[in-house]
Amino acid sequence: MTLRRAMMAWVVAMVVALAGCGSHLHPAPLPQAKPGKVPEIVTDAETGKQQTQISVLIYNVAGVPWPIRSGRHPAFRKMERDLTRLHNEGRGPDLMLLQEAFTPRSGRIGKNAGYVNWVRGPRAKDKINVDAPPLDADFIKGRRFWKGEKFGKIMSSGLYLYSVYPVTSLTMTPFGRRTCAGYDCLANKGVMMAVIEIPGVPEPIQVMNTHLNARKASGVGIKRTLYAYQQQINEIRLLLDRDLRTDWPFIYGGDFNTRRSNARFDHKVENIPGTVVDYYCAVIKNTCDVRLSWDGDEPWMDTQDLQGFEHGSKVHIRPVRLEAMFDEPYKGKPLSDHDGYLVTYELSWEMK
Repeated sequence: MTLRRAMMAWVVAMVVALAGCGSHLHPAPLPQAKPGKVPEIVTDAETGKQQTQISVLIYNVAGVPWPIRSGRHPAFRKMERDLTRLHNEGRGPDLMLLQEAFTPRSGRIGKNAGYVNWVRGPRAKDKINVDAPPLDADFIKGRRFWKGEKFGKIMSSGLYLYSVYPVTSLTMTPFGRRTCAGYDCLANKGVMMAVIEIPGVPEPIQVMNTHLNARKASGVGIKRTLYAYQQQINEIRLLLDRDLRTDWPFIYGGDFNTRRSNARFDHKVENIPGTVVDYYCAVIKNTCDVRLSWDGDEPWMDTQDLQGFEHGSKVHIRPVRLEAMFDEPYKGKPLSDHDGYLVTYELSWEMK
């Protein structure tokens, strides 16, 4: 056994051992209807339309266990303090979608910050529950043990959704056990979609959270990771075809790992309904209050983290403000290898 393989075996063995240390909190049974916030609904005197706002934060918290990463607890405590302060000031995100909350400690961020309703994505042992077609035989044959593709799932999806509003239902699936490439295969990545009831809004909001296969960080070739990524998007599409109600508003967010990859981004756009927020604010409607830095003419191609939206039959939805969160160093270090991405949406509808 080479030194590289020995180190890989040791790392995986440690992750296997530590992934089971501690216990993740169990969400309350659905529906969850604890009062967390009363929305402010205003009526336009001229048009008679009513409207309110909802803010959605997506954040990859880098909650990866030791020995892959270490010393994360101070960062998690900082996140919790900031979120608690914002909520006390009435400025906290209404919804928070976490990715890479693999460890029990990272999964508690939202609960410790005071969110009263929350659900968790696929666990390590969960199986795909959409009828996905078989993978290409050469892709399966090309799996490599020392790239983590044959160890099995030793971590969960790392997905959580926290809400100040009631959560009435949840649908989710991990990706197929072989629908992955490289070290990403060690986590049971997937997709979750919750239905959120906002008091006074005539339709519930469907909110999707996901985390897709990495590119270079996965440790295998770009062609292989692209195939895995496209198949994961196809499996998300199957879940949406089955469970998404097209007459209700839809918001999605997550770590899509599309940065600087036209092939990835285009496949995502073709298969996941809705308009990408960055594209809407930069191209379609140049009226958003953008409070983060954008480089170049295509900001949606310069990030891994995306949000998107689609109207319902009664409720119209549009982004009005974009902000970065957790982008300042803490004790000289970034809180995560991602910034938080906060979008405030306006929901509007005709009065009855």
